[in-house]
Amino acid sequence: MSIKNHPAYNAFKAYDIRGRVPQELTPELYYRLGSAYAQVLQPQTVAVGHDIRLSSPELTASLIEALRDQGVNVTDLGLCGTEEVYFATGHNRLDGGLMVTASHNPADYNGLKMVQSQSRPLTSSQNLDIRGVAISDVRITKHPRRGTLKKYDVHRSFIAYALSQVDLRKIPHLTVVCNAGNGGAGVLLERMQEFLPIEMIIINGEPDGNFPHGVPNPLLPECRADTAKAVIEHKAHLGVAWDGDFDRCFFFDEKGHFIEGYYVVGLLAQRFLGRNHGATIIYDPRLTWNTQEIVEQAHGRAVQSATGHAFIKQTMRDNNAVYGGEMSAHHYFRDFYFCDSGILPWLFIMELLGTTKKPLSALVEDRVAQHPISGEINRRTSEKLPDILERLRQRTEEAYGQPLSEDTTDGLSWEYPQFRFNVRASNTEPLVRLNVETRADQTLLKSVTDFLLDTIGGEKP
Repeated sequence: MSIKNHPAYNAFKAYDIRGRVPQELTPELYYRLGSAYAQVLQPQTVAVGHDIRLSSPELTASLIEALRDQGVNVTDLGLCGTEEVYFATGHNRLDGGLMVTASHNPADYNGLKMVQSQSRPLTSSQNLDIRGVAISDVRITKHPRRGTLKKYDVHRSFIAYALSQVDLRKIPHLTVVCNAGNGGAGVLLERMQEFLPIEMIIINGEPDGNFPHGVPNPLLPECRADTAKAVIEHKAHLGVAWDGDFDRCFFFDEKGHFIEGYYVVGLLAQRFLGRNHGATIIYDPRLTWNTQEIVEQAHGRAVQSATGHAFIKQTMRDNNAVYGGEMSAHHYFRDFYFCDSGILPWLFIMELLGTTKKPLSALVEDRVAQHPISGEINRRTSEKLPDILERLRQRTEEAYGQPLSEDTTDGLSWEYPQFRFNVRASNTEPLVRLNVETRADQTLLKSVTDFLLDTIGGEKP
């Protein structure tokens, strides 16, 4: 059978694996994935963790069995966050790490995120080689020596590391609503409470792969109401919500208003440049003006990267960047193996509230006014992206004239004096994504956004 005809072929994305269970992903496939990972990377010891999805324990057991059959020693992290796999791999100097998760996808999905030593992303050729073995008819043979298996309490050592990255004396006595979204964050938050000088109000803290309060993806407006409501009810200083594998966190100010990840990138860039004069900050092409201005004002160096964790991490390593941020709420740190974390940004923002003596709304209000944004808008369409982009070029030029600049790092970015936009295909879902920003002009933002959506076509997912 051709690998293109394999049920799991389309589950292999640009930098991870995500698909429906059992239509695309099965225990048998995870056995082959574990075998393929071992054969391609030839590691001695790897960390393996999983999220709270109902299918994750069985898929993880099959993955571990395959790794051990290939002679690989496995450090079993159990239920954890993706960043804890990154941490265990780097901190313990292991040869790789694997996380069974579908992040924010629907409950019937699962997936796999893989890293090699030092928590580096796999290369494109390594990903292709693993796919080639996993969904081919190649016979899997066992290694003469069976790998060992040991349990590891990653929560304990990760919490110690995370707390070491902030000055706890600068975190004020805040009331903080923490929405775990019935994902994995609740387990970690419960254990962190005793170390933080805050009143932590945990909602939806019980891990539950049925997602009784909806799939935890606060990037979607419909997934924000619980957190906003709880902030108001408890008169909290801050609200934080995590996605399922908690490598992303989302912020709500003391008024219950959602703070777009784009503006959090600016806050964190300021923090790190204040401690690392002239350092490099990485950003993605979707929204750029706010980050560029902040980095320039702080005398740092701003470098653009294609969207997606594998691209951001490599660009950070190439430039020894101290911090990198995506508007989708992925935040990357040099001192965290250049990886993304959903716990560190929360700690940093609380520290910032203490050092500035300002509420979160005051920290971002000027930047929001100067650079209003559309928020990421998704459209599902059967058209190919090049055809959409060609139509966009033609119609936008007719309506607004020649752009000042064009960038094709990721999709299409056009910049005009008073607005810019980016249109790109999702790396993980069959969607076209649009982002628009202006220079302090809400009316222009709406008109340009409406025009571009009409040009793109398609329908809401």
